[in-house]
Amino acid sequence: MEVQAKAKWVRTSPRKVRLVAQTLRNLPVSEALVACSFMPKAAARDVAKVIRSAQANAENNFNLVKDDLVIKEIRVEPGPMLKRGQPRAMGRLFSIFKRTSHITAVVEDRPGVVRRRAALPRAPQPTGRSAPTPAAAAAARAAAASEPATTESDEREAPAKPRKAKAQSKTEAPKGKTDTAKAESKKKDVGKKDTKEKKGK
Repeated sequence: MEVQAKAKWVRTSPRKVRLVAQTLRNLPVSEALVACSFMPKAAARDVAKVIRSAQANAENNFNLVKDDLVIKEIRVEPGPMLKRGQPRAMGRLFSIFKRTSHITAVVEDRPGVVRRRAALPRAPQPTGRSAPTPAAAAAARAAAASEPATTESDEREAPAKPRKAKAQSKTEAPKGKTDTAKAESKKKDVGKKDTKEKKGK
């Protein structure tokens, strides 16, 4: 069923109102009102008023559900034009046309349209990994539930072997170096003594 509302002698030019109206056709009424609230155009406020009026007419006069209402059409017709003038140089008068508009909003009930539009596909995830499917998520939950939980006693009994091994290797390395250095120094001392003995002879 179609229900309409009109707003006459709106002090906005029809061209500016049509820019707003053409973006709202075939939208649910709730979404159209949200779009009007975020539009950076002054004509959006006048269009939103007419849409709200049509929604109220459908709800109060014809007992329609407001969630099922969809904007079928928004007509914008030129109204009477106010002619004014601006004095300019050399006694001339430049004309100024103050235009008006007649806005007509037509809504109709389409049950289920809002519910179908709500189930839109999700945007792709920013990370490179693909989202897990519901079956994979359920399998992961089942595997986590089947694994035995670790207790505090198990954590205490676990020895820290890798750290001790590293510490031993660090301490052993300098000892080996010192042994080799001592052996080399002993060899040098023996060589010196042999040369001194030979010289003394």
